Order: sequence, then structure tokens, then C-alpha cells
Amino acid sequence: MTYCVGLYLADGLVMLSDTRSNAGVDNIATFSKMHVFETPGERVLVLMTAGNLASSQSVVNMLKEGIAGAGAETETLSSVGTMFRAAQLVGESVRRVYRVDAPTLEAQHISFDISLLLAGQIRGGDYRLYQIYAAGNFIEATVDTPFLQIGEHKYGKPILDRAARHETELYDGVKLALVSMDSTIRSNLTVGLPIDLLVYRRDEFRVELRRRITEEDEYFRMIRERWSVALREAYRAIPRPTWAAK
Repeated sequence: MTYCVGLYLADGLVMLSDTRSNAGVDNIATFSKMHVFETPGERVLVLMTAGNLASSQSVVNMLKEGIAGAGAETETLSSVGTMFRAAQLVGESVRRVYRVDAPTLEAQHISFDISLLLAGQIRGGDYRLYQIYAAGNFIEATVDTPFLQIGEHKYGKPILDRAARHETELYDGVKLALVSMDSTIRSNLTVGLPIDLLVYRRDEFRVELRRRITEEDEYFRMIRERWSVALREAYRAIPRPTWAAK
């Protein structure tokens, strides 16, 4: 299991993913779920994955090597002309991997489990954030719905529902994403550090910040401690029910 979140903000994009992969409590490994396709000055695309690791890696490798189109022209995430076409290409890759993997997975009573977040901007178009499902179809983040999540998302969703807005400043968005991740890590052992963070500012066509956050990261430790203190103080500050028995 994993947790990935993308924020679609007025100033740009915030992308955050954990790195834990496990096949039981005694078989835990670290794999990056964030894949960056960057041509400075021309495009930045970020792909984050959740679900079956083998299927996810097959999709990512296919997108790197390319998919032959109708005219035998090979497309990759480094060559597509628009973000919408990029989302279509990811969906097509998912369907191709499904056709190969699903029968053998089903024979082992394993479902085809994969979901992805794709975000970025290609020169000539606007920045976008998509969520791609196991069927290869996808939805897009909007001003009214400025964040998308995949993986173990339920623990990190409440803070985003309450505080994330499209007009949220970019690095305030980073704080929200980190609090959302910390809430998930605290409540689910299948999600864990280190985590990968990427910040993209709209129309810059280069990654503004990319950081691997570990247990030793002072800022993340501060986030964890201050958020816990703030929650306890807020809880204590709320008056007791007026109808409670004495």
C-alpha cells in the first residue's frame, strides 16, 4: 500500500508520495513512487503510482520506452504534445499492461490493482492534474476540487477537505500535503518514510523543488510535533457539551 497526493493550486502543483512497499509485516522495502519527466524550458511531467508494484513498474517502463501509435509513431511522456494526450497515453499503457498481466494475476486470485496521478505542464498548454484508474480512464482536478489522492487516502483526506483551496499559496500547500501524509503514516503501517516531494510553479517549465524527506528531516519533525500539539490544544479549547451529565 502507499499514499500519494497532488494539489492543483493557483500558483502551481504540489506532489507528494511515500516510498513503502510491503508484502507482509516482515517484508518491507523502499521504492520511489514518483517518476519525473523533465525537459527544462519545455515540459515537466510527474507520475505517481499506487497499487501492484510490478504492474506499476511495467506501466512506467512502457511510458519511457514508448507506445506505437496508429501511424507507427512512438509516443512517450517526453514527446506527447499536450497534457491531455499524456493522460490518454498513461491510460493506454495501463490497459496494455492489464491485457498481459490480468489473466495470470486472476489465476492466482490477485486483482489488477493500479492507480496513478499525472501532473505537469507542456509549453503551449496549461498545467493539469489527472487521476488515472485501473481501467485506463481518468478524471482531472479542478478549481472546485483542487486535490487528488491515490492509495491509502482516507486518513489524509480530512485536513485537505477542510483546508485545501485552489487559491492556497504554493508552500502553504506543501504544509497541508505534509500534514496529510503524517496523518496517514500515523494511522497506517503500510505507509511510511521516506517520502518524495516535488513543487512545480506554473509556466516555469522546470522543477522548483524536489526533496526526499526522511526521519532526520527537521522541518517534517517540526510539522509532526506542532500538528499534534495544535490538535490537542484545539480539542481542549472546545467547550464541553451543555447537555452532559455532571
